[in-house]
Formats: sequence, C-alpha cells, structure tokens
Amino acid sequence: MSIDTPCIAVCMIDPRTSLCFGCGRTLPEIARWHRMERAERLAVMAELAPRMAEAGLVPPEAASTSKAG
Repeated sequence: MSIDTPCIAVCMIDPRTSLCFGCGRTLPEIARWHRMERAERLAVMAELAPRMAEAGLVPPEAASTSKAG
C-alpha cells in the first residue's frame, strides 16, 4: 500500500505561517498524514500550491529552477 505524500525531505516550519517550507503542510497535517484516508490526503495536496503561494512561500524545487535560468 502506497501513501501519497507531498514530502520532499525539506522539513522546516516557517514560523510566520506555520507551514512546512518543503511541502506546505501544517504540523497537525504532517502528524496525522499516515492516518488520513487517501481522499483526504489528495484534498490536502490539491490545496498546497495555492496555500504556499498565498503565504508567499516558494517551494525549494521552484526556487532552484528559477536560479538555473
């Protein structure tokens, strides 16, 4: 059984927004991730990019891509 995850192993919480810099999840979401139903995980993952954009956080992979150009 595979557990869908947005984790990219950059596990640091932004003190201003309480979101993970790597994936955009909150600590409570991270803590209960393995207990969530797949549909709930997918729903959270669908919110992560807009959530991070609204908070002004740039995912590390996007930041490294923009510096390469």
